Amino acid sequence: MIHQYKLGGYNIVLDVCSGGVHVVDDVAYDMIAMYEDSDRETVLSAMAEKYPALEAAELERCYGQITGLAKSGKLFAPDTFEPMAGKLKQKTAGVVKALCLHIAHSCNLNCSYCFASQGKYHGERALMSFEVGKRALDFLIENSGTRRNLEVDFFGGEPLMNFQVVKDLVAYARSIEKEKGKNFRFTLTTNGVLVDEDVIEFANKECHNVVLSLDGRKEVHDRFRVDYAGKGSWDKIVPKFQQFVQAREGKGYYMRGTFTHANPDFLEDIKTMLDLGFRELSMEPVVCAEDDPSRLTEEDLAIVMEQYERLAELMLRKDEEGDPFTFYHYMIDLTGGPCIYKRISGCGSGTEYMAVTPWGDLYPCHQFVGDDKFKLGDIWQGVTNKPCQAEFAACNVYAHPECRDCWARLYCSGGCAANAYHATGSVTGVYEDGCKLFRKRMECAIMVAIARALKK
Repeated sequence: MIHQYKLGGYNIVLDVCSGGVHVVDDVAYDMIAMYEDSDRETVLSAMAEKYPALEAAELERCYGQITGLAKSGKLFAPDTFEPMAGKLKQKTAGVVKALCLHIAHSCNLNCSYCFASQGKYHGERALMSFEVGKRALDFLIENSGTRRNLEVDFFGGEPLMNFQVVKDLVAYARSIEKEKGKNFRFTLTTNGVLVDEDVIEFANKECHNVVLSLDGRKEVHDRFRVDYAGKGSWDKIVPKFQQFVQAREGKGYYMRGTFTHANPDFLEDIKTMLDLGFRELSMEPVVCAEDDPSRLTEEDLAIVMEQYERLAELMLRKDEEGDPFTFYHYMIDLTGGPCIYKRISGCGSGTEYMAVTPWGDLYPCHQFVGDDKFKLGDIWQGVTNKPCQAEFAACNVYAHPECRDCWARLYCSGGCAANAYHATGSVTGVYEDGCKLFRKRMECAIMVAIARALKK
C-alpha cells in the first residue's frame, strides 16, 4: 500500500508497510500511481502521451527504477505485521512501565472544556495521601518485571495543590530506586497558578519533563481557562511559565494548548507562544460531546487543515532564520522512529500504562477515570477486572477494521482508545474527526522532515 500527496513543493510517496518515504519527480509520481493496476506497456504509453518531450528510454529507465524499489521491498511492500500484533503484546503481559498519579482530584481553575470535570472526574474532590502514592510506586516496581526505566506523571486536577506529597513521593522513589534496580523519570503537568521558585527548583532537579498549560492568545486562553470567580489566568501564569522555561534552559518542557471552536485558527496561538519566548509547543484539538459548544465543526476542520500546512511553512521559515521550534505532533524520525511493536500495539493503556486515583483505584488511563466500568482494580490487589484489561490488551491497530485501508495506521497505531470510546462507545471504534486531523498532521510532519533532511 502506498500513499501519494503533494505538499511544500514536493511529490511525496509513502510506502506504508516498509516505512519508505520517496521524493520523486512528476513522471515517477504519475507512474507509481498507475504501477500496481496497469501493465508495463499501458503505463509507458500513458506517460509518453502525458510527457511527449521525454524519450522512451527515459520513461523505461524510470519504470525500471520503480520495479527495482518494488522488488527490494521499498514500494508496494505487503503487510506482514498482523499475525504478530497480539503475540508482541503478550510478551509484555503483566509488565507495567508507567503510572499517571492523580495526585489531586481538585483544581484551582474552572475550565469549561475540561474532560476531567474541573479535576473532580465526575466524583468527589480529593488529594492523594503519601501512603497511597507510596503504595502506587511500590505497585509499579512490583509489576515492572525487568524494566529498569519507569515513568510517573504527576497529574490532576492540579497536582501543585498537593505539592508536598509530590515532593515526598519523589524522595521516596529516589531512596529505593538503586536498591530495586530501577530509574524513575517524573513528569509534572500544571496550569501554572501555583508555580513559584520552590516548584521551579524542584522540577528542574527531579522532573524529566514538565507540561505547562497555555492556550495561546490572551483572549483565547482567558475565554476558558478561568478561576472560580470567572477571571482569566493568562496574566498570572505567563510570567511564571517564562521564568520556569528560562530556568530549565529551554529544554525538558512543553507548552500544551487546546484549540476549540473558538480558535480553529490556532496558528495565531502558536505565534503568541513564540513571541513569549516558548519553543517547545503542542496544540491539541478539543475532544468533547457533540452538543458541547467547544466542539470543532466541519467548517472548523477545514480551517484547522489549512492551519497545519501554514504551521509547517512557519517551522521551515523559522529554521532558515536560525530560530527553530518544536511542535509535538510534527516530531518524526524518517530514518528510524518507533519500533514495530509500538507501531502495531499502540500506547499500552490498561496494560503497560495505568492511572491511579487518589484512593488507589486503577484505570486504563486518565481519560477513563471516573467511569466505573473501566475500573481495573487497585494498587493493593492489582488488576482484578481481567475482562476489561483483556479488551485493552487486544486493542492494537488491527483491532480497528476501519484502519486496515488507512495509510497512516502504522504512524497512529490505531489511535487513542479513550477518544474512540468517547466518540463511538467502543475502545476499538474510530474517532473519524481525529483521524482526519491526524492524517493531515502526518503529511505535514513528513514534509517538514523531508525539507530539513534535504537541506542538510
